[in-house]
Amino acid sequence: MEVNHEYFMQEALKLAELAYNQKEVPVGAVIVRDGEIVGCGYNTRKQNQNAVLHAETVAIYNACKKLGSWRLWNCDMYVTLEPCPMCTGAIINSRICNVYYGAKNIRAGACGSVINLFDYPFNHKADIKGGILEEQCAALMTAFFENVRTERKKLKEEQKALNTSDNTSQNLAEEA
Repeated sequence: MEVNHEYFMQEALKLAELAYNQKEVPVGAVIVRDGEIVGCGYNTRKQNQNAVLHAETVAIYNACKKLGSWRLWNCDMYVTLEPCPMCTGAIINSRICNVYYGAKNIRAGACGSVINLFDYPFNHKADIKGGILEEQCAALMTAFFENVRTERKKLKEEQKALNTSDNTSQNLAEEA
């Protein structure tokens, strides 16, 4: 059976867009077994104030729950951003067979960009393939962080204007 990797990455991108719309880092993940999505997730770390709620760990949790096992034998993961060390550890522990990711994670990627944890002698190794719909995945991340920087700059400018206004009011009061 021929697997349509782009289809499943599109599904992960839809989840990343949900994260984006909730002002979360836009990463989405789906877990697939025999051509069927058995788990999905997107980042909810900020919303839930929980450091471990990355797209991959949420998708793994949901797949384990649906399949009734912590071992995700014969399952593949599609994720819009190269997994970090924590998520790569979860992939190893859950026995996922293949990891397909979109964009590289040059700051925290643990599937080759910064380090490849699958090169170490753990009890399980997943096969990795990056670059699936890479441009779309990277564009969503770029747009998100551009918005974050724009909002941060706008907030600083508003605070500066308020401080200037407060100082002007204070100076006028002192002169009176």
